[in-house]
Amino acid sequence: MFTGLVEEIGEVLKLEKGINSSKISIKAESILDGVKLGDSIAVNGTCVTVVDFRNNLFTVDVMAETLRMSNLRNVKIGSKVNLERALRLGDRLGGHIVSGHIDGTGKIINIRNEDISTWIDVEVSKNLLKYIVLKGSITIDGVSLTVAELNEKYFSVSLIPHTKSETILNYKKIGDIVNIECDLIGKYVEKMISNSEKKEQRKSGNVNVEKLKEYGFM
Repeated sequence: MFTGLVEEIGEVLKLEKGINSSKISIKAESILDGVKLGDSIAVNGTCVTVVDFRNNLFTVDVMAETLRMSNLRNVKIGSKVNLERALRLGDRLGGHIVSGHIDGTGKIINIRNEDISTWIDVEVSKNLLKYIVLKGSITIDGVSLTVAELNEKYFSVSLIPHTKSETILNYKKIGDIVNIECDLIGKYVEKMISNSEKKEQRKSGNVNVEKLKEYGFM
C-alpha cells in the first residue's frame, strides 16, 4: 500500500523492451535507503517489484497487463517518473490509501493557472469516471490529489506549488497520458451493491409482470 505522497523524482536510464514486457532501470537516491530485493516501489503510481539494485539505480520488470493499463508503456530513456516506497506500519498517512494498481489512463486536456495554483483537466473513460467523486481522492501518476471539479467527460485537480515542484506533474503538457487510480472505497461499494442485487434476483426467481402475463396469471 502507498499514500500517494511522492518521495522522489527518478529518471529512466535503461529500458529493455520484450515482446509484451519491459525491464526498466531507474536512477534514484533517497528511496533506495534500506531497499531489498522484492520490495515494492510505486513508479508513476504503479506498484512494481525491485528485481535488482546497485548504487543509485534500481530495476523493475513490467509485465504485459501493467503495460496495457498504465503509461509505463510510453516511458523512454530520460523520462522522469514519480517514486514512492511502500507504506510501513506506523507511518503517517498524509495522502490517502493507494494500492498501486492502476485502473486506467487519462489524457490531460487543459492546464491553467490561478494565482499560485495550477489547474489540470484530465479526460477519462466513463468506466473510470463513475468511480470519481467531487471532493473525493484521486491518484494521478502516483500523486494523491483532491477532485476539485467534475463533469461528464473529465475531472479537474488544483495543484499547490509544493506538489508541482516535488512531482513530475510540473513537466506535464496538454495531450500527455497519465496513470489513474480511483479511490478504493468506490470500487468496493460497487461490488457490494452488485452482489446484493444478484442475491435479490435469485431470491425473487426473476419473476416480473411480463412472466406472469406469459403464463396466464394476469
